[in-house]
Amino acid sequence: MMRRSDRASCGMTLPELLLAVVVLGLMVAVGVGGSSRSLARQRVEAAARQLAVGLEQARSSAEASGRPCALALATSGWGDPGAAAAGSQLPGCQLSEATLRQGVQLRHNLPGELRISSTGLVLDGGTIVLAAAGTDLQRCLVVSLPLGVVRFGQSKAGPAAAPRSADCVVDPLL
Repeated sequence: MMRRSDRASCGMTLPELLLAVVVLGLMVAVGVGGSSRSLARQRVEAAARQLAVGLEQARSSAEASGRPCALALATSGWGDPGAAAAGSQLPGCQLSEATLRQGVQLRHNLPGELRISSTGLVLDGGTIVLAAAGTDLQRCLVVSLPLGVVRFGQSKAGPAAAPRSADCVVDPLL
């Protein structure tokens, strides 16, 4: 049994110290798990916004130059359709930065080349679904004719399902 004077000199008993270490360890474990989910969600959100901005840049570029252009969507983001569509008649649209971050999975039902008219109108459409490991969030973008992205939402389809605009529902958090 510890005497009062011994306990006052060290501050805590051994069981109290062990309990404090266990509680601290649990708090760290919960915090790390929550932050990785948050980072995965942020990657998905950033990728969705980046794709929408890239499409708007391409539309603006076509309108400013007065010439039609085309985009291709690959797993790394928007790019020149020359590599994706061998028979492309249109030049690639001018983009400043179109590369998605690592860890974001992308599925879409867009054609090999997304055509944009000289007036900035989108001539093709489809649905894009973005996801990342560590979160259940599947962000979707519906690219419609003639104005481009008209809806951000949350995909309610399974992670392996083909993208459909019907599965892209309004997200109350947006």
